[in-house]
Amino acid sequence: MRPPKALTSLATGLVVAGAILIGSAAPASAHVGASGDIAPGGFGTVTFTVPSERDDANTTKVEVKVDPDHPLGSLRVQPKAGWTVTTTTRTVDEPIEVFGSEVTEVVDTITWQTDGAGIGPGQFEEFEVRGGPFPEGADAVAFPTIQTYSSGEEVGWVQPVVEGEEEPELPTPVLQLRGGGEDEEAAAPTVSGAADDDGDGGSDGLAIAGLVAGLLGLATGGAALVKGRKTAS
Repeated sequence: MRPPKALTSLATGLVVAGAILIGSAAPASAHVGASGDIAPGGFGTVTFTVPSERDDANTTKVEVKVDPDHPLGSLRVQPKAGWTVTTTTRTVDEPIEVFGSEVTEVVDTITWQTDGAGIGPGQFEEFEVRGGPFPEGADAVAFPTIQTYSSGEEVGWVQPVVEGEEEPELPTPVLQLRGGGEDEEAAAPTVSGAADDDGDGGSDGLAIAGLVAGLLGLATGGAALVKGRKTAS
């Protein structure tokens, strides 16, 4: 007994749809970007997406500066295989309260550097940090970034992004903060995704991943049902 055409078509269609959605989750921009799901006043993970834009050189160094206007009292860097990380610090004029303690020395810059191949042409890497508290009265936090290639070329992603104006050639990576009443203990989920132009790529990536998982689950269930009907016949 042959399985119903409608059921077979449904299973095939779901798998194809999942493949299309997975493909659409690739980086939407060649710019260095910052993404995350963090509320003002909260703690969370920031993902820096760094693509290589040169055909004849690899990215071997990434230097990120924390927004001077919005220092973070606590900041930790996730280790990355093949890359050495170093940080510099600075003293702030006004202490920052972190879990009941006052902090006056904060991370100023974070540098990832590799002696290996680095990020090759047509490739990208993600670098993550976790910290806070992010500013209560801000909608976004900027992270000026210097990208260095194996040729010695340095590209400064430091041009300010102004709302309502055309995006500059080398825009500063900007993390958009979300509203909400989350407290300091309610850390935002880690988002490892490429940054869309509107800074909201991480949440879209999670939504896509969840939808794909659901679609593939339905496809698997459909295939199992087809197999069961074959066995019964």
